[in-house]
Amino acid sequence: MSSSKKYSISLPEDLAESVRTHVGPGGFSAYVAEALEQRVAMDKLREIVTDFETDNEPLSREEIEAARAMLRHDRRNSGGAAA
Repeated sequence: MSSSKKYSISLPEDLAESVRTHVGPGGFSAYVAEALEQRVAMDKLREIVTDFETDNEPLSREEIEAARAMLRHDRRNSGGAAA
């Protein structure tokens, strides 16, 4: 990740406390950054699928499941949690 900048965000208190309990002291920002990275990646993937389906037939269930399997495999290889 590139350089960091401090931001002020508002979160539901119970969600924030759940994260703090899970990650312990000092891990909150990294946890939030990882969650945002995953969300951005999923948003980009949705855009790719939408663009593809605009010019092609919708993806079949089998194609979607094969893509999910590939994503799970990549996440395991990069040290992330499996879906």
